[in-house]
Amino acid sequence: MVDAVLFDLDGTLVDTAPDLAHALNQLRQMHGLIEMPFELIRPYASHGTQGLLQIGFSIAPGHPAFAELRSEYLSLFQDNGNPYSQLFPGMMELLDELETRGIPWGIVTNKPGYLTQPLLESLGLDERASSVVSGDSCLHTKPHPEPLLTACREIGVLPSTCVYIGDAERDITAAHACGMPALVAEYGYIGPNDQPLSWLADGFIQTPAALLEYLGY
Repeated sequence: MVDAVLFDLDGTLVDTAPDLAHALNQLRQMHGLIEMPFELIRPYASHGTQGLLQIGFSIAPGHPAFAELRSEYLSLFQDNGNPYSQLFPGMMELLDELETRGIPWGIVTNKPGYLTQPLLESLGLDERASSVVSGDSCLHTKPHPEPLLTACREIGVLPSTCVYIGDAERDITAAHACGMPALVAEYGYIGPNDQPLSWLADGFIQTPAALLEYLGY
């Protein structure tokens, strides 16, 4: 039994990869590059703008063009909205079941608030989540534990009585840093170079519904 469930956003709660990939391909076209297949972009969707620009333009933050490309990408993404993003199959049913059982749930993401809030509003989740901690809500972002600790304070629960679900190593690291059990969402954006078994998670779920089994329901 747990007192609360916390979710990562991109690649765990919501399938945002189609919108992220669309904006990346728009940016590539602006710079005279051909469109990349969605299958190549999807695994990088959990790694933020840095990961997307890495796969799309083969550059890292230290590159002279990175800052400008990042600004262009975020502008495109914000202008597009979230027309293709949706909850992962079975996620709505999972949230309904948690609420029926009186288990509060929240979101802890590194996505900035100005992008997080419109997404949640478009999905009708903004009023349902007991806590939403975005990438600019705290001084630190994941893998630092501060965002998860903030969510626990807002909900009024101890970290050890929660469970965090994410699809990136930083999610597991952040949870364990504050004594919180963590599960890997295997249905998320796990890339070919990721090694989730090495993250030392407390469990793996292949579908949102599998969380109920983990909770013993």
